Amino acid sequence: MPKSLVTGGAGFMGSHVCDVLLAMGHDVVVLDDLSGGFEENVPRGARLVVGDVADEAAVDRLFREEPFDYVYHLAAYAAEGLSHFIKRFNYRNNLIGSVNLINAAVNGGTVKGFIFTSSIAVYGSGQLPMTEDMAPRPEDSYGIAKLAVEMELRASHEVFGLPFIIFRPHNVYGERQNIGDKYRNVIGIFMNRILQSRPLTVFGDGEQTRAFTHIDDVAPVIARSIERKEAWGETFNVGADRPYTVKELAETVGRAMGARPEIHHLPARLEVKHAYSSHDKARRIFGDLVPGVSLEDGVSRMAAWVRGHGSRKSRDFDGIEIRKNLPPSWLE
Repeated sequence: MPKSLVTGGAGFMGSHVCDVLLAMGHDVVVLDDLSGGFEENVPRGARLVVGDVADEAAVDRLFREEPFDYVYHLAAYAAEGLSHFIKRFNYRNNLIGSVNLINAAVNGGTVKGFIFTSSIAVYGSGQLPMTEDMAPRPEDSYGIAKLAVEMELRASHEVFGLPFIIFRPHNVYGERQNIGDKYRNVIGIFMNRILQSRPLTVFGDGEQTRAFTHIDDVAPVIARSIERKEAWGETFNVGADRPYTVKELAETVGRAMGARPEIHHLPARLEVKHAYSSHDKARRIFGDLVPGVSLEDGVSRMAAWVRGHGSRKSRDFDGIEIRKNLPPSWLE
C-alpha cells in the first residue's frame, strides 16, 4: 500500500485530494496547522498530524517516523493580493516551508515523487491564454514564492534525482472551502456575505476576468497524476477554460444562493486584470479525469453545502507587515 503525505489536507483542496488517494488505496497522512483548514475536513481513513511545514524540526521528525512514497504539497496561504503586505509570512510559509519538505523528501530516501501545487500567479500579466511555455513574470509575492519552489524542484531533480510533477491551478472553489477568509476565494466571500445579509464588495468596475474552477476538475488530476508516466518532470495548468467577469460571478452566486445581493464597488486594487490559462497540455495527459463542471453547476453545489453549514465569522490577518496602500475594506 503506497503511503502519501498530503500537506494542507485539512483545507478544501487537500481534503478532496485525500478522498481520491484513499479511493486509490493509499495510506494517507495529513500535515496541516489548521490555520485555514478544519479537522472536520480530513476524510475518515486519513491520519491528521497537526504541524507547520515551516517548522523544520517537525517536518524532519515526521519523515523519520513515516517512510512516505509520495508527497502531495498543497499547503500554502494563497492570498495573492494580500501577499504584498505579508512578505515575510508569505516567504516563510510558501517558500521556506516548501524547501523544508523538499529537503526531507531527499534525505528520507523513500520518496518516489513530489507533487506540487503552484499557481498561475507565476505568469503575471502576459499573453492570454497563459501557456506553460510562457516566461513567468510574477507580479506579487505569492507568485514569486511559487515560482521559486518550482525552480527548486527542478534543481533537486537534477542534483538529487527527486521526481516531481507541478500543477498550476487557478481560482479553485467548492465544498469544504473556508468561506470565512475575507482575503481570498471570492466565491466563498460572496456566499458568506449573502448569508450575513451584507452587500457584495467588488474591487473596481468588476470587469476583471477569471476562469473559476470547481474542485472536481482539479483534485482527481492532482491525485492520479502519479499514474501517468508522461506527467513526471512536467508542469501543467489545470482548471476551467471559460473566463467570467467578477460581475457575472456575483450574479451567478446570487442566483445559486436565492438572493439578489446589493453590490458595492470599491476602489480598484493593483492586480492582474485578466487571468485564464490554456489546458491543452493537461487535456492530452489527463483528459479522462476531468468532468468539466460548469460554473452554474459548481456554484450551485457549493451553495447547497454552504447553506447547510452556515456562515463563518471572518478573522483579521494578525500579522500585516506593511499597511501602506492596504485596501481599506481589509481593515473592516
